[in-house]
Amino acid sequence: MELTISRALLDEIRQAAQASPDREICGLLLGRNSVVAAIRPCANVAADPLDSFEIDPVALIAAHRAARAGGMTPIGHYHSHPRGRAAPSRRDAAAAQPGSYWIIVAGGEVGCWFAASGGRFVAVALADIDNR
Repeated sequence: MELTISRALLDEIRQAAQASPDREICGLLLGRNSVVAAIRPCANVAADPLDSFEIDPVALIAAHRAARAGGMTPIGHYHSHPRGRAAPSRRDAAAAQPGSYWIIVAGGEVGCWFAASGGRFVAVALADIDNR
């Protein structure tokens, strides 16, 4: 299993995480199937953004409306773990929506995961769309 995304989009995610070393950043992965064509940075509206994330519901609803109108579909999201690893946390497992991709950035490392049922995650390889 792999997720295809450009190096430029991954760099944008990394840079956003580096610019916010104390608070989790987050955003949407937009595309089709397992190909990310764009990202949409979103406000983290979590009660404790130092340790968790919640994508702004207004941005999430807007993305789903745009998809219904023929735009790109939200296929997952990204977020950072400023004091953790580039792997899903227990909080992530509790909030996981099965069938979505998760890109997690921590300490410059990037991990990609697919949310399966029951709060489980499957590791996913990242493929560079520019080298296909």
